[in-house]
Amino acid sequence: MKKKIALAGNPNVGKSTLFNTLTGTRQHVGNWPGKTVEKKSGRIDYKGKKIDLVDLPGTYSLTAYSEEEIIARNYIVENEPDLVVQILDATNLERNLYLTTQLIELGCNVILAVNFVKEAKKKGIIIDKKKLSELLDVPVVMIEANEMENIVDLMHMVNKRLKNKKIPRKISYGKEIDEHVCDVREKICEYIPAENPDWTAIKLLENDDEVIRQNKNRKGFMELWDFVSKQRMHLEKVFGEDIITIIAKARYGFIEGLTNEVISKQEKEAKTLSEKIDYLATHKYFGIPLFLLFMFITFYVSFFLAAPLTDGFEFIVGFLQEQASFLLNSLNASSWIVSLVSEAVIGGVGSVLVFVPNIFVLFFFISFMEDSGYMARAAYVMDRLMHKIGLHGKSFIPMILGFGCNVPAIMATRSLDSKKDRILTILINPFMSCSARLPVYVLFAGAFFPKSQAVVIFLIYLLGIAVAVISGFVFHKILFKGISTPLVMELPPYRMPTLTGLLIHMWERGKSFIRKAGTIIFLIVVVIWFLANIPYGVEYASRQSLIGWIGDMISPVFEPLGFGNWQSSVALIFGVVAKEVVIGTFGTVFDVGEQGLSAVLQNMFTPLSAAAFMVFVLLYIPCISTIATIKKETGSWRWTFFVLGYTTIVAWLFSFIVYQGGLLLGFV
Repeated sequence: MKKKIALAGNPNVGKSTLFNTLTGTRQHVGNWPGKTVEKKSGRIDYKGKKIDLVDLPGTYSLTAYSEEEIIARNYIVENEPDLVVQILDATNLERNLYLTTQLIELGCNVILAVNFVKEAKKKGIIIDKKKLSELLDVPVVMIEANEMENIVDLMHMVNKRLKNKKIPRKISYGKEIDEHVCDVREKICEYIPAENPDWTAIKLLENDDEVIRQNKNRKGFMELWDFVSKQRMHLEKVFGEDIITIIAKARYGFIEGLTNEVISKQEKEAKTLSEKIDYLATHKYFGIPLFLLFMFITFYVSFFLAAPLTDGFEFIVGFLQEQASFLLNSLNASSWIVSLVSEAVIGGVGSVLVFVPNIFVLFFFISFMEDSGYMARAAYVMDRLMHKIGLHGKSFIPMILGFGCNVPAIMATRSLDSKKDRILTILINPFMSCSARLPVYVLFAGAFFPKSQAVVIFLIYLLGIAVAVISGFVFHKILFKGISTPLVMELPPYRMPTLTGLLIHMWERGKSFIRKAGTIIFLIVVVIWFLANIPYGVEYASRQSLIGWIGDMISPVFEPLGFGNWQSSVALIFGVVAKEVVIGTFGTVFDVGEQGLSAVLQNMFTPLSAAAFMVFVLLYIPCISTIATIKKETGSWRWTFFVLGYTTIVAWLFSFIVYQGGLLLGFV
């Protein structure tokens, strides 16, 4: 029989690292039912036991304030895992133990895995594992989440605890509170029998909305609620505070006494490496330049490492096109079949897949910055700049996520405190250059700026950030007047990510690019190929074809921008479906062969018009998935159409400035 284990813990305690170490590649990433919060699950085979492992969302408590807290709590209550392994940060044990008290209140079979023990020792923090285990009545294992030696100890304890399930003894919060909880528990057993009467008693006393909602229609609840209300009023009268504060203080009082018993502090070592790095990384003047330098290095190294693979992929695509045409012709296949396979399937989809190495290498380095703890510093230093120009500091976190994909980035605005802040951040997020646009930049920068690819693409990303910030400032002054609040966030210590963890994160993000190439992009390039072949008898992808006619109708709009050819117009139109389709369109309408797409584009664009084209792709209408997400998150067609119109106008104006300004300065 399969066993179920839940991994719980605060954010930034190494929970994901431990999950990846335990499951390796045997994991599944999806969403929690009816939610947008990511769900990770995996499988472990240990000493004949098949174990399903679920990575619960990182949360500081099980109070029903956020979606993550509700998900974590409901999973434990409704699914009743055989074991909950809570990961704690040894450098900040007191804060982490708040969640522990609630897991014990829930009556969970718990193991505490205390992580970052070496880091704690460097800070002079020594934890008495034996005493901590005795006082909480739960097993405690000291680990380093990325070291297998410690994981063996943890799995040994997991196996032992699965064989002999034990519920920890109740925590005492003082005579007054304990008596009231006991009285409520007895009434619960009388009126609405519950699986966890102690937990339910505390939650009803706390006036917890989720527990009330789950029980309000049960017979006897109103009589119980009258009794609970009287108990709550009595406690508030005795302590002179609201019930939430009373119970929170009781928990922290217990935790303070506990940590005084189990933590001893030695003389701290000299300033840690993390503190020394932070002096520069979060410096008032050096912080932002350092962030920009890291961005540039990321792009430069990404192109340097991926270039040989990209060249190889491009050669293979051209070779496959030639061989497919030769083979099909030798089999006397119809010209339509030859064209479909060589030009649409191989040429269109292949021209996108050529950039898989660039995408994966970029995601590898972004994952490194996130897992090492640097990305939190980037948000922190950028907050200072954004706050000065009137933007909500927390907005930069979803903006950073936009470098991967705008869809989850827009969903991440749910963490912002007010509707005004959420809508403002949603409106500017499409200007953050997602990974789907990267193939366009790589192709054009490589073709027209081969000696300075990284610099050009770095400037493109920088322009996206600048336009987002400026737009936010304008919207704040005109549409969303009010006072912004500063960013209050935790800066996790710097840590060296594991190679396995980085590769898993890289694959999780990059596989969607490959999946999209095999589904959406494949379908779109087939549609483009079909439009390029009708009416029947017309030359493939000529001006006389339907797709050429569509492009010709729109191309005058782009004439002042330097790319008034019909092929570019069509590529931009279909690029609204998915930005990778811009490349797929070029690959389909041109008979590229072994010469490569870069060589063909060099005959159509100049360096200046290529730069203007990249700027337009950066700033114009987001993809359909992003548009749908904007509608869903704002709940308004008005804001959705505003984004469509505003991004189009901004893209046209900036491209116009680049091209016409460049001509005035003598560039071509």
